[in-house]
Amino acid sequence: MYDVILTLHSYWAYLVLVVLIIAAVNALIKTFGDKEYQANDFRKSLFTLIVSHIQLLIGLILYFVSPRFDLWSELGGEVMSNSLARLYLVEHPFVNIIAVALITIGYSKHKKKLTSKSKLKTIAIFYTIALVLFLSRIPWSSWIG
Repeated sequence: MYDVILTLHSYWAYLVLVVLIIAAVNALIKTFGDKEYQANDFRKSLFTLIVSHIQLLIGLILYFVSPRFDLWSELGGEVMSNSLARLYLVEHPFVNIIAVALITIGYSKHKKKLTSKSKLKTIAIFYTIALVLFLSRIPWSSWIG
C-alpha cells in the first residue's frame, strides 16, 4: 500500500507543479500586461486549488503509512538533528501544508475582488509564493533520481 501511495504522490506532484506554474505565470503575465480577468483564469485557479488539495490528502495519508513515520519513536527529538529525517517528517509536510493554505487563501481572496487587476494580482502573489514554497521542499534527490 505504501508503494502505491508514494508513487501516486510523486506523479501527482508533477501535475500540481504544472498546473500551479500555469496559473501563477498566467496571473503574473496578465497582471503586468493589464489584461482582463476571464472565465478561463477562474478555471485555472480553481483547478490548481483542487489538484493541490488532492495532493495534500495523498500526502497526509502517505505521511502516516510511511516507514519513515516510525523514526519519530526511534529518534524522538533527534529527528531535528537528522537532516533527511527532518526533511521528510517536518520540513516537507509543514511547508507544503502552508503552500496549500496560501493557494486556498489566494483563491478565496481573489473571488471577493471586484476588478480584474486586483483578482489577477491576488492570484499572482499567493500562487507564486506557494510555488516557491513547493519547489523549496521537494526532496529532489529522491524525486528525480
